[in-house]
Amino acid sequence: MNWQEVCANTALQNLPYKMELNRQGQIIMSPASVRHVIFQARIIALLNKQAGDWLVVPEFPIETPDGVKVADVGLLTIEQARTIKNNITSAFAPIICVEVLSPSNTLAEMHHKKALYFGLGAEEFWLCDQMGSMTFYDESGELLASKKVRDFPVNVDF
Repeated sequence: MNWQEVCANTALQNLPYKMELNRQGQIIMSPASVRHVIFQARIIALLNKQAGDWLVVPEFPIETPDGVKVADVGLLTIEQARTIKNNITSAFAPIICVEVLSPSNTLAEMHHKKALYFGLGAEEFWLCDQMGSMTFYDESGELLASKKVRDFPVNVDF
């Protein structure tokens, strides 16, 4: 199955799950929780206040060597957004990719996604744990704070 088929399949629409594809085209589903979506919404709101001319996007589908992965939040330049505005998926990662850790996620899974996103052009990867604590990374490793959005807090309020 490819991402366009997933998006077009009426049986898969409006499910309370986040869906991704692995490299074999199999659907991977993670249940959404209220906690997850609230942290996602808070991160989006905080980024919108500080993003300037960048575009903050939720649930951003990225075509990776390991199938389609969906960043919980992405930060795109306006030029990136214009380039892909008619696409089903993106061949590149946003400048910043944010993942909100769910109980069903492992840190190993998140670090795998981080490597995939960096391989597709991300400049930073942010991870929000289940308590709202943020961890920031660039390709050299963990950062004390974001280099791209300098005033982003290290803890997101629930």
